[in-house]
Amino acid sequence: MRRSQILLSILLALSVAGVQARTLRWSTQGDPQTMDPYSQNEQLTNNVNGQVYEKLVDRDKQLNIVPVLATSWQQVSGQVWRFKLRPNIKFHDGTPFTADDVVFSIERAKHPNSQVRVYANALGTPVKIDDLTVELRQDKPNPILLEHLTTFAMMSKAWAVKNKADKPLDFKNKEETFASRNANGTGPFMLVSREPDIKTVLKRNPNWWGKFEGNVDEIIYRPISSDATRVAALLSGEVDLIQDPPPQDMARLRSNPAIRVVDGMENRIVFFGFDQFRDELQYSSVKGKNPFKDKRVRQAFYQAIDIEAIKTKTMRGQSFPTGANTPSDKPSTPEVERRFPYDRAAAKKLLVEAGYPAGFEVTLDCPNNRYINDEEICVAVAAMLAQIDVKVRVNALPKAVYFPKLEKNDTSMYMLGWGGAITDAQTTLDPVLHSKDGKGKGEYNYGRYVNAKLDELTDQAAVETNPEKRKAIVTEALLAHKNEFNNLPLHRQVIPWATRSNVKVVHRADNWVEASWANVD
Repeated sequence: MRRSQILLSILLALSVAGVQARTLRWSTQGDPQTMDPYSQNEQLTNNVNGQVYEKLVDRDKQLNIVPVLATSWQQVSGQVWRFKLRPNIKFHDGTPFTADDVVFSIERAKHPNSQVRVYANALGTPVKIDDLTVELRQDKPNPILLEHLTTFAMMSKAWAVKNKADKPLDFKNKEETFASRNANGTGPFMLVSREPDIKTVLKRNPNWWGKFEGNVDEIIYRPISSDATRVAALLSGEVDLIQDPPPQDMARLRSNPAIRVVDGMENRIVFFGFDQFRDELQYSSVKGKNPFKDKRVRQAFYQAIDIEAIKTKTMRGQSFPTGANTPSDKPSTPEVERRFPYDRAAAKKLLVEAGYPAGFEVTLDCPNNRYINDEEICVAVAAMLAQIDVKVRVNALPKAVYFPKLEKNDTSMYMLGWGGAITDAQTTLDPVLHSKDGKGKGEYNYGRYVNAKLDELTDQAAVETNPEKRKAIVTEALLAHKNEFNNLPLHRQVIPWATRSNVKVVHRADNWVEASWANVD
């Protein structure tokens, strides 16, 4: 029987039983990139996959860590953690969840194709003690092991091996595997169909071990790239929830009695990066050298950007400018948070001192369906840089094309956002700000810069178990990065959701939709 027929049978059965099936029609400007939970570490991809797959530990509504597939844990020694697994759990295909699946999942996440391997490596070696007990054994202390563990979906070893999906697919090189469009988790929803860039359908898992707080039986996720079309779909009742209503439409949505606006800030920093590796930029008028290797040029770009104008005009107030490069201000200090001043004259002087009195040309790569007003921000920044004679060509691309381009380091200047539930700075320092080490650190350092002081401090913070000492090391590391202008931070984005008035959802600070908590009245 086809999956669509199975879903229809379930819905008909519910109707016969006198129970009305509830569908949550969910939309944003982009689409999940793959159903392989390790191949792409991107928020929407993780969120949709997160309805299907579960983790050993996860987050509650306030982002506190709570047990999920692990019922308890203890730190046996400084470098050994033991986890007791929830009994009688089955994957959607009926196979049991055991310690073998935990070991397989963590080892799979360490593969070079995995975008979460830096976190998997930090867990150490997974060891099966018995069917419902696993130990994680590290060769050095990990003060945020539980935080790292919240990033790993548990996969079925038997399913992955059977379907030749025992390693993460290579998304940047357009590899397709069975895990691209199929999924087999233990979570509250089961994948029915996956049509990339068209529609993804999930149905309620009738055998889920957990408790549904909401009444949603079916999820239909549909990407709508146009802001105007997406808002129109919400207003007409064609969709129930949009996670990324455009700032320019918020006043209209708030005044409409058929719409509910759910306010919330997202733990996410949006910033620019520069190619600081090549001796000659790929996409620039400068030949024979790389202007971004000069700190004065990077600082000039920073000080030429009027961040308050971006906040008021481009973001319509939906941003918090910052000088830090972390998703949350929790691990930060006033010195880290403080921005260097907007000063066009100083920026121009720095360019002259660096040897570019007439400026130069460069291409800025930018997504057009990932962050709030991402392309609009890039266009606004290009206009600001023109005031110091830097001619910027904005190359705006859909994220399905954009992120593979960055993974190949095919860029001279780029926009990136980084965020999620974890507020500890280590999960930014290791994958984003550290230099590339070939083992996952620096995986998202697409500028490929090397800041030796930053690396040393980051590595120290990764193993320091004294909270006060570690806080001081983290602060020094963030300042080492900031003072070299290795990246150019813009703001943390505010991201209200908009729903139909009959829909109730929980807006977590990691911008995560948990459909098992949602109600459609």
